[in-house]
Amino acid sequence: MLSEEEQRLLHALARDCRQTAEALSVQTGLSAEAVAAKIDQWEKEQIIIRYKPVINWEKLEENRVTAFIDIKVRTQRDQGYDRIAARFQKFPEIRAVYLMSGEQDLCLVVEGANMYEVTRFVSDKLSPLEPVENISTRFVLRRYKEDGIEFHSQEERLERLVITP
Repeated sequence: MLSEEEQRLLHALARDCRQTAEALSVQTGLSAEAVAAKIDQWEKEQIIIRYKPVINWEKLEENRVTAFIDIKVRTQRDQGYDRIAARFQKFPEIRAVYLMSGEQDLCLVVEGANMYEVTRFVSDKLSPLEPVENISTRFVLRRYKEDGIEFHSQEERLERLVITP
């Protein structure tokens, strides 16, 4: 069980992992030494797995397409969702794999250079897999917020979303 200070530390790191131990100390009530030791411990225990920037690819005009792919699978005896998910994890195009509640079993987050590349991946690599029964692909058209970070100002959103008859 985490103390309140440790919880504050994890949340502060999740918001901005580039903060110094001293800055985190002020936010958490832990000493800078305790902050550094706790972060080191969590890294070794793989509670903190990696540090990742959130990049606004639109600003770089980088061609990148993200799709959410919902999959219904047929589980076989002695082969549950974990084994099927492990197969999907091996594809470099797949950025995330989630077990879901509802009609579909798994949700995959897939990235490609364009819609055609993602579509080819789905038709050539995912559809032929034995446990796959049904696939539904949804493409991200615009990213407004990710990991708590807003990508477009309110004025920019209002300007672009105005619809006239």
